[in-house]
Amino acid sequence: MTQRKGIFSGSDPFAIARGWLQEATRTEPNDPNAMALATVDADGLPNVRMVLLKEIEAEAFVFYTNYQSAKGEELALNPKAAFVLHWKTLRRQIRVRGIVSREDGKDADAYFASRSVKSRLGAWASAQSRPLSGRAEMLAKVAQYAAKYGTSPPRPPYWGGFRIRPVEIEFWADGEFRLHDRFRWRRNPDATGQWKIERLNP
Repeated sequence: MTQRKGIFSGSDPFAIARGWLQEATRTEPNDPNAMALATVDADGLPNVRMVLLKEIEAEAFVFYTNYQSAKGEELALNPKAAFVLHWKTLRRQIRVRGIVSREDGKDADAYFASRSVKSRLGAWASAQSRPLSGRAEMLAKVAQYAAKYGTSPPRPPYWGGFRIRPVEIEFWADGEFRLHDRFRWRRNPDATGQWKIERLNP
């Protein structure tokens, strides 16, 4: 196994990722859990946007969105994705590629219930990624759903989570003279699913 020390040490890449995110939470001024998520459309054209990583599970990364959004429809068509977490203050990044599945059960219910009332109403009001005539139209829809649901809006049937199970994770840290440190974890294709770890050139 490739020798790793310091911030790269450990036998569990998800534990390493959680540790880095915890560090970033103390140093990044805004949204340390912001990640650039890449998908592809029906023509194979890449699409990327910033979303918020909400949980690092034992074997997956989880975020939430509108399933009828561009990313939701693209993931339904091709359930594969890549993302990068980049922290300028730490001069580190994590790159992930993996297979995607939906989380539309109790975990999605629990997370939706933890959001502010206004955010929950916004999830009902927004036809995400669809054309909008103006902000007034959006605010009118929010008011409409506020009148309907009050302070207890349920989770919309078209809103929930996606779970990304990595086949590849790369941990990157800035190095002097651009001699960066990079370690790639790859799932072995055999039945064991063990990780193969390689150090990469900068």
